[in-house]
Amino acid sequence: MYTLNYKVTTSCCDSEGRLKLYSALQMMQDCSEMWIDSEPAARKFFNDNNMTQLLATRQVEVVRVPQFKEELTVTTSIYEVMPMYGFRNTIIRDAQGKPCYRTWSMGAFVDLATGKLARLSADAIASLTLEPKQEMNYRGRRIILPKQEGTVMSPVQVMRDDIDYNRHMNNANYVRIAMELLPEGFQVADMRVEYRIAARLGDQLTPTLYPIDGGYIVALAIDGQPSAIIELLEREAGS
Repeated sequence: MYTLNYKVTTSCCDSEGRLKLYSALQMMQDCSEMWIDSEPAARKFFNDNNMTQLLATRQVEVVRVPQFKEELTVTTSIYEVMPMYGFRNTIIRDAQGKPCYRTWSMGAFVDLATGKLARLSADAIASLTLEPKQEMNYRGRRIILPKQEGTVMSPVQVMRDDIDYNRHMNNANYVRIAMELLPEGFQVADMRVEYRIAARLGDQLTPTLYPIDGGYIVALAIDGQPSAIIELLEREAGS
């Protein structure tokens, strides 16, 4: 398990002083990326074999949205590992230790030179510390697009500031783009993201918005091929 401490600062908040989902995702991602420092044998294997782990899917349950100046603790842990995939929980808790966000995600192990899937060795897998799977409403990782036509929106170009050290668009930015397409005041209760094709500098992402029962699906496509599919379900009034 790996832990980072945060404070909800001005740059993390929306106009109402609430933590932006985009900012919460950045916190989750930072903690997940730093986790490798707690597993020296796995870190050595990744370095020696020029490998990394790329996010393939994530689900987020929003329990409560933190407010400006709240103290938060982010923890991440893995609960299952296969040769080419790993599964983790990342939880954001408030100062009282109560969960604000519960998440699970699946990462794919990738060869940095080829961009193709790569395998962890049996020794590397055996060296990892597995933690109990956290309680949450686990939903499937595949998001099925509705059969009806959606509303195609104006393309969004991938800019330099969108790119991270893996040289493709940072995964939180896909959600940032999708959130801009939702009706004003939409409060997310549950989100799933399926990452398919990494967007790179200069790519054009064409969003298509699909209304569904309880929320929306946003598909972001590059040349007609889905790059990321985001499902966002709305919190019921009063909940």
